[in-house]
Amino acid sequence: MYDCVVSHARTAPVRHSFRHLTYMWLVDLDALPRLPWPLRPLARFHARDHFAGAPTIRAGLDAYLASRDVDLDGGQVLMLAHARVLGYVFNPLTLYWCHDRAGALVCVVAEVHNTYGQRHCHLLRTDGAGRAETAKELYVSPFFPVDGHYRMRLPEPRERLEICVQLERAGQRPFTATLHGRHRPATAFALLRAVARRPWSTAAVWAGIRRHGIRLLLRGLPVQPRPDRAPQEGILP
Repeated sequence: MYDCVVSHARTAPVRHSFRHLTYMWLVDLDALPRLPWPLRPLARFHARDHFAGAPTIRAGLDAYLASRDVDLDGGQVLMLAHARVLGYVFNPLTLYWCHDRAGALVCVVAEVHNTYGQRHCHLLRTDGAGRAETAKELYVSPFFPVDGHYRMRLPEPRERLEICVQLERAGQRPFTATLHGRHRPATAFALLRAVARRPWSTAAVWAGIRRHGIRLLLRGLPVQPRPDRAPQEGILP
């Protein structure tokens, strides 16, 4: 588990920023946590929250990779995500570090969810520093159109978690999101402590996005029209 600080900074057309405290899980898709039954409502991982129509998260990811001609040959996949808490989960960004059988990193998959029930996956070939670029292909914020591209820094989590995503449009970077975290073993005590400090954390993420959206509306920021897109685009072939 990681105790995390999520930061968003918007510089154009208005300046706005916020920080949110939460916690996230780093799990092996072939060895998902099996919690004692009284704790299971506090952390569940379901395939339907990530890859529609797949029996497991791993099967859904493998099907997506196969559609892009990527075969991990059974190599390890580490997923960074929020777990379902008390029946609810919202993951604005889920990351998958995909390794081959020898343990070498093959690619990173960035799965983006918006608040309209849509999601899209980006297949990323990161460099030695974990950096990659990809076109923006999903309507995420109602205040930005679907154009430009993302610059991402996604090094594999160790003791520290250091993630950065920047939106670049017309040579400018009007939006930056960062995720910083510190590792702690995923014990029953650590989970109870995290839940006590951040109750119903996944619902808080969704509510925070809505709250800041309302603030931007009240400041007069215009809403960009949402294009028609398949709700599961980029998830399955």
